[in-house]
Amino acid sequence: MMITTTIQRAMPLAAALLLAGCMNLAPKYERPAAPVASTYASELAPARAPGAKVEATAAADLDWQRFFADPRLKKLIELALVNNRDLRVAILNIEQARATYRVQRADEWPTVGAGASVQRSVAAPGSVINTYSVGLQVTSYELDLFGRVRNLSQAALSQYLATEEARKATQISLIASVATGYTSLLADDELLRVTRDTLKTREDSFQLTKLRFDNGATSEVDLRQAEQLLEGARATLAQTQRQRAQDENALVLLLGQPLPADLPAGLPLAQQQAVAELPAGLPSDLLTRRPDLRSAELQLQSANASIGAARAAFFPSISLTANAGTASTELSGLFKSGSWAFTGSASVLQTIFDAGRNQANLDSAKAGKDIAIAQYEKAIQTAFREVSDALAGRATLGEQLRAQTAQARAAQTTFELTDLRYRNGAASYLDVLDAQRSLFSARQATVQVQALQTQNLVTLYQVLGGGWTEPARATEAKGN
Repeated sequence: MMITTTIQRAMPLAAALLLAGCMNLAPKYERPAAPVASTYASELAPARAPGAKVEATAAADLDWQRFFADPRLKKLIELALVNNRDLRVAILNIEQARATYRVQRADEWPTVGAGASVQRSVAAPGSVINTYSVGLQVTSYELDLFGRVRNLSQAALSQYLATEEARKATQISLIASVATGYTSLLADDELLRVTRDTLKTREDSFQLTKLRFDNGATSEVDLRQAEQLLEGARATLAQTQRQRAQDENALVLLLGQPLPADLPAGLPLAQQQAVAELPAGLPSDLLTRRPDLRSAELQLQSANASIGAARAAFFPSISLTANAGTASTELSGLFKSGSWAFTGSASVLQTIFDAGRNQANLDSAKAGKDIAIAQYEKAIQTAFREVSDALAGRATLGEQLRAQTAQARAAQTTFELTDLRYRNGAASYLDVLDAQRSLFSARQATVQVQALQTQNLVTLYQVLGGGWTEPARATEAKGN
């Protein structure tokens, strides 16, 4: 009979627990349709970079150590991953989000504490009764029938996972920024070399023109034109030196420390293009390959769970409190036989009037989800545009560099022939000056296109989701 009574009493509690495990008021999550075309623009066929190695590995599966060939650049990236403050903040944000999730997750479990108390009551004038108790206490455990606590925990979990994905996106951006900055330094060095060569040529030309002017063989106009070109080259040299110093400062900021003196030797700018060929895939691949898009979707899932928590606030809140231990009117009798005591209580709170607070919270949660959807869709559109731009660059920059290199060779030949004709009296000095200007501009443009092509390949690697994976051997070493 006693067993039957116990079962009957336990059935409502079991039913409540079953209901708690099944009821979830959050909307069913469905990934929004990607607001972009199903394929990238096909008008421009991807052109393979000179010296590129053909690899079928997707960017997201290609660790940066294999993608970059320059040992000097690899060392710079390693330093940045250790010392960069933005990445350090991203890692600390993960720790903070993890702790927040653990706090929210703890609300799904009862809080048990040990306590002792003494109560004094007056039964009659001059009659004082002391009651001593020691035991375990369960304080205000919410029976989560409608999923409010679980949805808050799910929202915190999604936020935590989104923060982890944001850290990966920060690492990708950092690696690409270091590679781009390093390429800019290489281009600056090449431009300095070109400018110094041009300055030397113009100094020689000015000295020759001045000698001819001093001997009455040419006019002052030719002398001043030669001087103009000479000072222009000096101004360009100063400008390029300043630009290089600024680019080095930018790279130092990314590294989080000064440039070490013991860096390994690097590759020249022209060989920076020898990197892995990257398959673009489909736009839908970006949803699972790019950490920033995964982070945006997790933010959306968090907002979706917040709606469930806001809806649960409209339903009754059930809290349980219990105390188990010993109690006695005598302090010495606390642990004697027969002093066992147990008290338990349950409270149900149903909101009747809250001045629209619950409805406002629900409206806010719904608006937050709509905002998260818009941000997620915007992130997809931005990613699609970034990949399309990088593919367009890969398809055209190779031909642009080829044409620009040919133009620079032609300008070099033109200058040499024009200078020879001038020395033999068959051409005017104005022809020589024009040839010098054209050659200098063509050589500068060639360096700039070389840098742009290399930086575009880095950008393509970045926007396809590459740069956050680590080599298998490194991952295994960390696990050990």
